Amino acid sequence: MTTVTKLLPAAAIDETVRLLTGHYVFPEVADQLAGLLRGRLAQGAYDVDDASELARLVTADLQSVNGDRHLRLKHHADPVSPEQGAATLDSMRRDFDSSLGGAPRVQLLDGGVAVVELAPMLFPLDWAAAPLGAALTLASRAEALIVDLRSNRGGDPDTVAFVCGYLLDERTHLNSMYWRDGERSEQSWSLPHVPGERFGGSKPLYVLSSASSFSAAEELAYDLQQLGRAVVVGEPTRGGAHPCKGWTVHPHLEATIPGGRAINPVSGTNWEGIGVQPDIPCAAADALDRAHALALARLAG
Repeated sequence: MTTVTKLLPAAAIDETVRLLTGHYVFPEVADQLAGLLRGRLAQGAYDVDDASELARLVTADLQSVNGDRHLRLKHHADPVSPEQGAATLDSMRRDFDSSLGGAPRVQLLDGGVAVVELAPMLFPLDWAAAPLGAALTLASRAEALIVDLRSNRGGDPDTVAFVCGYLLDERTHLNSMYWRDGERSEQSWSLPHVPGERFGGSKPLYVLSSASSFSAAEELAYDLQQLGRAVVVGEPTRGGAHPCKGWTVHPHLEATIPGGRAINPVSGTNWEGIGVQPDIPCAAADALDRAHALALARLAG
């Protein structure tokens, strides 16, 4: 017999507020949102019996102040573990197993132009190093490379650095992250050595983007663009530059709260709220053909 846990909106809101004020990277915004959520609870705005509806209502309120798309109350259809981060990891593992480890497509197009699709996520590096390394090594002998991030919804910054190691010639400062916890900063660098063969830092490189590209996928596109290493082709991305963690506040609800923000060493800022702006704007559906044509023209020149 399946046990159904009764939804108590007040308990879920109280725990979300506690996590928000304790961890959100912008404490003043956290205080503002805490007041908003408590006020909405008192008004009866969250008097619902359905967890997915509560998640929708609370997420809209959480994102109403500064539009942070990482700040959510996320609904899970299946019950999730109370262990911190477990809900996200369980979901990611299912996607990892069904996507060849996050590299579902490696293809050689006409003219020696390779395509590596990284989707649906940049999975944790201890899972993804082998499949991503294999895919990038396979593409390393191409004359030009297209990295397709149009269906990538984010993932692990360490995996971003790992991928960049194949696309640059030497260890390079990619990004810095400010963390509220301890008010500390961490730098992210590409690897000085990679398993397999590098594509390297001189051959033509294109990154495909869409309005669905998010978070770590945006970091990968943004880092390479700011370094002048890649041409971004497609649509502006979703605009999420704040890495988050998840906490289960009900068996079907997970609060995801960013504890840091990205600071690019070239631009001094990030893509939060505005997205990565493509160098060659076009519809996402046309981006692959457009990038292929650009690659062939550059190789011919």
